[in-house]
Amino acid sequence: MYSTGPTIRELPPEARPRERLAAAGPEDLQDRELLAILLRAGTRSRSALHVADDLLRRFGGLRTLSRARLEELSALPGVGEAKAATLVAAFELGRRVQGPDPASRPVVRSAQDAAALVGPRLAHREQEHFCVLLLNARHEVIGLVETSRGGLNAASVESREVFREAIRRGAHAVILAHNHPSGNPEPSPDDARLTSLLRQAGALLGVAVLDHVVVGDGRFVSLRERGLGF
Repeated sequence: MYSTGPTIRELPPEARPRERLAAAGPEDLQDRELLAILLRAGTRSRSALHVADDLLRRFGGLRTLSRARLEELSALPGVGEAKAATLVAAFELGRRVQGPDPASRPVVRSAQDAAALVGPRLAHREQEHFCVLLLNARHEVIGLVETSRGGLNAASVESREVFREAIRRGAHAVILAHNHPSGNPEPSPDDARLTSLLRQAGALLGVAVLDHVVVGDGRFVSLRERGLGF
């Protein structure tokens, strides 16, 4: 197989991704260059930059690539299990760092506030993920926990898992949140039924369920505002 271009080592220093990052900062790098740094190396015939181009082309951009599964990435030429694990870990860290920082104790006053906190963590997931924002009596965030994933309904989301951390951390109230992988945040009848059941369970435990936010692609819906399950 013939090479399709120079390796990264054969590029002039000012064109190499790592050197460019050190000189200009990460903001100045293209998506392909940042991916190449994570990949570290390509194949005998294709540089890490070429493999990065292949990934972006195959998935149609960085956003869809960030949702790719480990086994899906591992099977691609020039990637393999180790590089796939690095990519998956990097994308997950990016999602987590955009989530709430319990140390800063952000205050949740509205569904918009809740969506801003959980959206980065839940959006663009390939599966449904169910999370719970834990709030103290002043509605400050004291934690964000994921309780389940996969097809979410009243049978798969257990009340004890939803409220376990709330009780352990002394939460006064919670806000439920999950994503719709389709990107459409419109609540389903199952979402409304689940909300009603969890509100009843919370009332028995002395933990108020303030809202249930469904996150889509750049959008969200508050079930409380829709009067669904409340």
